[in-house]
Amino acid sequence: MNDDKYLYNNGFEEVITNFYFIKKRINKHYKKRFYKTKNYIFLKLLYLFIFIFLIKINNINIFYKNQQIYYSYIKYKIYNRIKAKKIFKNIKFGIYIFSLSNGGRERITSLLINYLYREKIFDIYLFTNTYKNPYEYKIPDDISRVKVSGIEDLKNKLIQKNIDILVYQDYYIRDMEILNNLKKVKIIYYIHSTFIFWIYCNKRVLKRLYNQYKNSKYLISLIPFENDFLFKKWNINSILMNNFITYNFEDVIPSNLSSKTIIMIGRADDHMKRFDLGIKAMKYIVKEIHDCEMKIISNLYGVDYLMNLVEELDLNKNIKFVGFTLKPEIYYKNASLHIFSSIIECFPMVLSETKIYGIPNIIVGIDYVSTAKGGVININDDNPENIAKEAIKILKNDNYRKKLGKDARESMKKFQNILTSKKWVELLLSVYNGEYFYNKLKNEEKRISEKEAINILDNQIKLLNMRMPTMKNITINDIFNMNF
Repeated sequence: MNDDKYLYNNGFEEVITNFYFIKKRINKHYKKRFYKTKNYIFLKLLYLFIFIFLIKINNINIFYKNQQIYYSYIKYKIYNRIKAKKIFKNIKFGIYIFSLSNGGRERITSLLINYLYREKIFDIYLFTNTYKNPYEYKIPDDISRVKVSGIEDLKNKLIQKNIDILVYQDYYIRDMEILNNLKKVKIIYYIHSTFIFWIYCNKRVLKRLYNQYKNSKYLISLIPFENDFLFKKWNINSILMNNFITYNFEDVIPSNLSSKTIIMIGRADDHMKRFDLGIKAMKYIVKEIHDCEMKIISNLYGVDYLMNLVEELDLNKNIKFVGFTLKPEIYYKNASLHIFSSIIECFPMVLSETKIYGIPNIIVGIDYVSTAKGGVININDDNPENIAKEAIKILKNDNYRKKLGKDARESMKKFQNILTSKKWVELLLSVYNGEYFYNKLKNEEKRISEKEAINILDNQIKLLNMRMPTMKNITINDIFNMNF
C-alpha cells in the first residue's frame, strides 16, 4: 500500500521515528527521577529540543504547498502522543472482524490496521473467527493475530491480553450485551450500515440495535445526517468518521473519459445492489448511443437472473459480465460512467474508487452518503428510463462529462487517508483518556444542518413508502419514535 509521498519523501517520517525511539529511551532510564521532582518541565523542554534538532539535521523544508495537512500531521504525531495519560506504554488496541477475506469491511479493516501500525502508538491485536489464509487482505506480519471461537472466548481473550480498546464491527445483539458489560475494555462500535437497511430488512433487529447503541459509550457513524441529526435525536453517543479509501491521488492517472463504456461493480448476486436497474436502463441508452457498452464487474455465481434479463432485452452485444477481480482499476481506466443503483449504502468503496479515477457517477436515492457530492447525479426514483436519460446526457456531452469527472476527483481530496488516519489516532487516544475527551472530540465538527438532514430523511421516507407498499406509510415522527 502506497502512502502520501509528499510527506514521507519530505523526511518527516524519519524524524518522527527517531524522535519516538529517543523519547522511549529517555523514559526508560529517567522516568521515575523526573516524575518525583519538579524537573518534569525540563523533560518536556528536552523533548522539544530533540524534535527541533532532528528537523534541523534532516534539512526538512516545512514551507511547501501542503502546509495545512503537514502541520496537522505534526500535531497528531507529536502532541497526541505526549497528551496520552500513559505515554510510557503503548496502548493495546484490538479490532474484531469475523474474517479478513473478501468484502468491503474486510478491506477497510486491513487499511485501518496498516495505517495505525505506522503510528507506533498502539500494540495492535486482530481477533478473528478464522485462521490466516492466502485470500486475506494484507496486514503486517508482526501484528498479533488471535483466533476466537465465539463471544465468550473473545471476552476471555480480551481480558487475558489486557486489551485497552476494542473496535467491534458486527451487529449480533447478544455479543453487544456481553461486551457492554466489560469493565476494563473500552468498546467502540464501528457501524458499517445505516438504520435504513434495517427498516428494509428487519425492523425488530433495528429496535434492539437502537437499545444497545443507546447503552454504549463509543460509536462510529459513517453517515453525516445520521450522526449529526438522527443519533442526536435518539441520544446515541456517536462520532462521525470516514472510511479509508483504496487509492492515493498521486498514484492514480484518471480516466480520459473518451470511451462509451459504462461500468457497474459489486456483488451482482446481492439483490439489494439492483444491477437489474442498470441493465434495464441500457435498453433505452443503446437506442440513442448504439456503440455504448456496459461491463458488469462481479462474481458470476448467483447471477443467472441477470444473464436471463440481458438475453430477454436482446442486449448481449452491449453488456458483458467480466467476472470478479482484485484489480478493478483496469476497468476504471477506460470507463466514462459508473451506474450505482444500490438500494442502501453506508460508505461505499466503489463510489470513492471511481471518483478518484475521475469517473462521473449516477446513484439512485443514496444522496445521504458522505461521498455523494461532486461529480455525482442522484436519481430519486427507481425508473430505469430516468437513469438512462442522465446517462445519455453524460455520454453525449464531452464537456459536461469531463466537468463531472473533474468535480468527482476534486471532491475526494478531503477523504485522503492521511486525514482519516489522523482522526483515528485522535479518536483512540480520546477514548483511552475517557468520555470527557471523546465528547470534546465528537463535538468539534458538524457537517450537515438540521434543514439538510430533514430533507434527506424526508426523501428516504418517500423511497421507503414507494418500495415497500405493503408496509404502513412511515412518517418522520415514526422514525424519531422508532414506531414501525
